[in-house]
Amino acid sequence: MDTRRLPRSASRSVSRSGGLHRRARGGGRTAAGLLATAALLVSACSSGSSTTSATAAEEAALVALPRSTPAALAPYYGQKPAWRRCDVSGFECATIKAPLDYAKPSAGDVRLAVVRKKATGPGERLGSLLVNPGGPGGSAIGYVQAYAGIGYPAEVRARYDMVAVDPRGVAGSEPVECLDGPEMDTYTQTDTTPDDAKETDGLVEAYRTFAEGCGADAPRLLRHVSTVEAARDMDIVRAALGDEKLNYVGASYGTFLGATYAGLFPDRTGRLVLDGAMDPSLPARRLNLEQTAGFETAFRSFARDCVRHADCPLGEAGTPPEQVGKNLKAFFEKLDARPTATGDADGRRLTESLATTGVIAAMYDEGAWQQLREALTSAMKENDGAGLLVLSDGYYERDADGRYSNLMFANAAVNCLDLPPAFDTPDEARRALPEFEKASPVFGEGLAWAALNCAYWPVHATGEPHRIEAKGAAPIVVVGTTRDPATPYRWAQALAGQLSSARLLTYEGDGHTAYGRGSSCIDRTINAYLLRGTPPTDGKRCS
Repeated sequence: MDTRRLPRSASRSVSRSGGLHRRARGGGRTAAGLLATAALLVSACSSGSSTTSATAAEEAALVALPRSTPAALAPYYGQKPAWRRCDVSGFECATIKAPLDYAKPSAGDVRLAVVRKKATGPGERLGSLLVNPGGPGGSAIGYVQAYAGIGYPAEVRARYDMVAVDPRGVAGSEPVECLDGPEMDTYTQTDTTPDDAKETDGLVEAYRTFAEGCGADAPRLLRHVSTVEAARDMDIVRAALGDEKLNYVGASYGTFLGATYAGLFPDRTGRLVLDGAMDPSLPARRLNLEQTAGFETAFRSFARDCVRHADCPLGEAGTPPEQVGKNLKAFFEKLDARPTATGDADGRRLTESLATTGVIAAMYDEGAWQQLREALTSAMKENDGAGLLVLSDGYYERDADGRYSNLMFANAAVNCLDLPPAFDTPDEARRALPEFEKASPVFGEGLAWAALNCAYWPVHATGEPHRIEAKGAAPIVVVGTTRDPATPYRWAQALAGQLSSARLLTYEGDGHTAYGRGSSCIDRTINAYLLRGTPPTDGKRCS
């Protein structure tokens, strides 16, 4: 599933969610629709249907690379970026090369797009601060230009060059492409709650078509877009920037990327903030199940808030969250039988899958709850699905011209390579339905089926679940939000328990990620760490 962070401003305008700060989020944005939802977050997990077990994952740990740079990689580490003006004022752009295959550096290169905005001063420059909004598949460059480079605290931007590199296969760095706009429209409307064999076959065919499109577009690159390779690319970028250590803020999936860097290069790890943490030790089935429960927790918060407002279409004051959920589920089932009009120029109607994606998108940020109430009211009482379609399109990063960013394509490419699929067959997914529906009566069925997508991927996974300890790294700040829908709080606790130098910082609240979302306590604590190197006391809590 998608775990990116959206900027708050973005989520207001399209009612999106996710991990970008203010949020252009996290993963950057966050969102990828229901079809890809489970797949997005799965990038840090492993197969629940394979022989890999939680116990085995707990015993395996990421091994640090040798401190010395291999001779074959020396040309990459010796690069000097040729900076040029970007199209966005105030930013400089460059291209840095990395080996396609680290095991065979002579086999070709990957071109990585890098952007920076120089420290504005006053004060002594502290080096570069890399940022990543999550996903996987969220554009770090889009995030830094739309939010971090202009919206991070002024004192942070004064002391650091704000830097972003799109990971391999993402946005500006040789993006993976799978389907065109009309094909993606069809894909996003696929029924993700099949009622019979015919509908199940239709869902499987959608996954196969998507996977085949990705395989045809980038057959070589698709084998080399793992999180480990992206983390190794960041070390080349660090060297090219002239920094001895990597300073980094990662949100959502970006926490997995950052933790992986720390595990591979603990001696080069500087000040790392991992906000909305993922647990890399979980098998895929458990990871997806816990995320499903996380969305249920967030929905219950929304439900309690919704019924306090006169315009809530899901219940009146005092209606319990369980009944609110039943009312929403009944609406989804109605759409499954008869999609409603949206006024869309391309003729799309609001299907159950699009409506579910729209609701999930709003769970990432409580600032989108009012928009969700209005969209649900229009759809349920006026048969106008336009509002929910806007939320869903924002989640999928579909523009008004019907074009999609490569978020969903990169998301699947990374997730399906990082770990084996949660389910290998439709029968396995169907048998898991009771467990998923218990975790979330509202979203469980769709999220269980969404976890099937990697079963048809054209490239076998190269990763497995594992612990990341990063022994010898400087203090790392791990941030968890107690009612985070996409990265449940328990994951932050788990990652903090694995990293040898972690300090757990807790935000008691709603929404996906915490930094830059309105808590002065969180922001002060993280700013003190980034600016003065003062980590919080382990276990510090903010509200």
